[in-house]
Amino acid sequence: MNGASDPAAVPSDNVPVWNIANILTVSRLLMVPLFVVFMFLDHPLWRFAAFAIFVLAAITDKIDGDIARKRNLVTDFGKVADPIADKALTGAALVVLSMLGDLWWWVTIVILLREWGVTALRFAVIKHGVIPASRGGKLKTVLQIVAIAVYLFPLPDVLHFVAHVIMAAAFAVTVVTGVDYVVQALRMRRVAKARAGGGAG
Repeated sequence: MNGASDPAAVPSDNVPVWNIANILTVSRLLMVPLFVVFMFLDHPLWRFAAFAIFVLAAITDKIDGDIARKRNLVTDFGKVADPIADKALTGAALVVLSMLGDLWWWVTIVILLREWGVTALRFAVIKHGVIPASRGGKLKTVLQIVAIAVYLFPLPDVLHFVAHVIMAAAFAVTVVTGVDYVVQALRMRRVAKARAGGGAG
């Protein structure tokens, strides 16, 4: 979260692109293919390694955002790369889990459609304003990461229901917040049109 979800974070022209926050963001992107490879290697230890990489990448997501804001290292590159890295990580994990039969495909498809749909929606209404990340959106991110991490950890079969329960909560919040973002975007567009119409008169 390299300042991308914080509407108050303003990029500075004096900040170098290759700062510690952006380096962490790029490193998270580079972890994604390594994570995918480890998931398909046929040995339990590789599953633990994939779990460790996912958790490490999720931690860097929190760290790079904090560093960017506290040290005023917010850049345009970071605001674009950070959400891409986030969605690449969770998206890859969801797809791989479905390919391995650990997670239903319909869950993965709905979540991915929501994630990329909201991203496209933000870009579509950017001229009218920024749709900030809501508390529900932040809760969604946490629940998704926890649910995926539980799925990745090689639990005994009897405990698989734990992963299903957490993912069900993540799925519900994902859908509800997605609808909320659509409502916000429509409201923002309607207000912008009303102002433009008033100015024209």
